[in-house]
Amino acid sequence: MLIFSLAGHFLFALVLLLVSAAISLFLIKRTQVLDIPNGRSSHKKPTPTIGGVAIVFTFFLSMIMLYLFAGKTMISERFFLGFTFSALLIAGMSLYDDLKKKPFYIRLATHVIAVLMVMGFGIIIHRVDFPPGLMFLTNRSLGAFGYFVTFWWILGMINAYNFMDGLNGMAGGNAIIAGSFFCIITYTQGSDFAYIVSYTLVAGVAGFLIFNFPRGKLFMGDIGSTFLGFTFGVLPIIASLYDNAHTSLLVLPLLLFHFIYDTSFTFIRRLFKGENVFQAHRTHLYQLFNRLGFTHFKVTVFYWGVAVLQGVGALWMVTIPGPMRLMVFLPYLIFQMIYTIVIIYHARKGGLL
Repeated sequence: MLIFSLAGHFLFALVLLLVSAAISLFLIKRTQVLDIPNGRSSHKKPTPTIGGVAIVFTFFLSMIMLYLFAGKTMISERFFLGFTFSALLIAGMSLYDDLKKKPFYIRLATHVIAVLMVMGFGIIIHRVDFPPGLMFLTNRSLGAFGYFVTFWWILGMINAYNFMDGLNGMAGGNAIIAGSFFCIITYTQGSDFAYIVSYTLVAGVAGFLIFNFPRGKLFMGDIGSTFLGFTFGVLPIIASLYDNAHTSLLVLPLLLFHFIYDTSFTFIRRLFKGENVFQAHRTHLYQLFNRLGFTHFKVTVFYWGVAVLQGVGALWMVTIPGPMRLMVFLPYLIFQMIYTIVIIYHARKGGLL
């Protein structure tokens, strides 16, 4: 019975992948929405840039199928609809931005609206497994502080994923790796919902990635990167608090730790240098890595390798007691610090900073 169930999931994922690939191919041949290279670009010719439509379409196709035919795998309808409609909202607003190229503050306002909407449906981080004695959070209940944490976590993930979408395969490949590990972990922990969303994302992104890596025939655009960031922000909350898996909230942050670290470090570094942190730039660690002479392929595959190692750490994390799980981040933090020192040293030596 389990074999037939797994076969059904695999077949469904394969169908989603093929649908995504077909939409991606259509966009390459038909769309006139192009990313025109400029001084900050890492590509050299106009490229179709709303490939995220394929990812979003397959996601909502999956959600419709779940809603209509798979009641057993559903979370509470309130949370399901809140998650689905909020994701649709941010995807729609981001597509509009891809078409109209609105200023950053307009994009940020749309992100805030989507976050407040999903929180309005009750998807809130109200409990986290912290080590004993950690400031005022020893009872593991966040109370009203949970609203603050939820807001900044989801908003941060949206923008982190958007900022990291700068090289062929970077956002897409890491989404596949993180989504695959999250699918495995939530499934083995008894998930009814989160694992399906995970492999839906993996399938949708895989269909797009065929045309994005390594040659970059299609970019996902804001509709893809902000949607993925939003989904990766909300999904761990659902998996931890509203799904039968009750997967630790720390799993997804570990799976995407390299993205979170790169974005956080770059933001803080630019803030301390007095730079306009809302102005577009090319000084993320991965961008400096690329500008030092390493190809898209090499930088992206390096980040994929880091993502796989983080996935292995996540598999280990869920086998140890809650209070000790934060310690799993330590080797990855040390690695990122060493990586940062190397990249910044060579970037300054090469006149890139």
